[in-house]
Amino acid sequence: MRYLDDQDIDKAVAEMAGVLGAHDTQDWSVPAGSLEWSCWTTAAHIAHDLLAYAGQVAGRPTGAYLPFDLAVRPDTAPREVLQVVTACAGLLSSALATADPGLRAWHWGPCDRTGFAAMGVAEILLHTYDITQGLGVPWLPPAPLSTKVLYRLFPDAPPGDPAQVLLWCTGRGELGDRPRRASWSWQAAVSD
Repeated sequence: MRYLDDQDIDKAVAEMAGVLGAHDTQDWSVPAGSLEWSCWTTAAHIAHDLLAYAGQVAGRPTGAYLPFDLAVRPDTAPREVLQVVTACAGLLSSALATADPGLRAWHWGPCDRTGFAAMGVAEILLHTYDITQGLGVPWLPPAPLSTKVLYRLFPDAPPGDPAQVLLWCTGRGELGDRPRRASWSWQAAVSD
């Protein structure tokens, strides 16, 4: 299986923009699914994380996250927040496309390009799901991208429908007789 890369970031953000862009006039102050955040705050969070990952890939710090944050103005309309997410996804995609294949940068240990790509895709897919739940839009993460995220970040994931397994692995639902997870983490760091 091919690991995730910059092209997968582009696919994930295009999927997000397609599904959420059609609902950008709804009330985004409602909770995003089971999260405590609003749909608006969740979208801004996606942008923040994508920018942080891009900074890590470009800056290559080895011991912590670079000390910067993204601030989306609170009066920004959902349509514009989606543009910010798309821009930050573009920055991550560009950083991944130009990064040295042997890159290591910090994310709770040394993380390679495939780990940053997988985390970026996961943030986009999972939080798009959260937002669609809040807006009452039926949607599941695409199976091909979900499969790749599971392969890279959740190597011990159980078998099953990739979207449902990804949601279960991240505490967003039950999986057959497996109850919803109360806590979870993904494995992005690699051993050198």
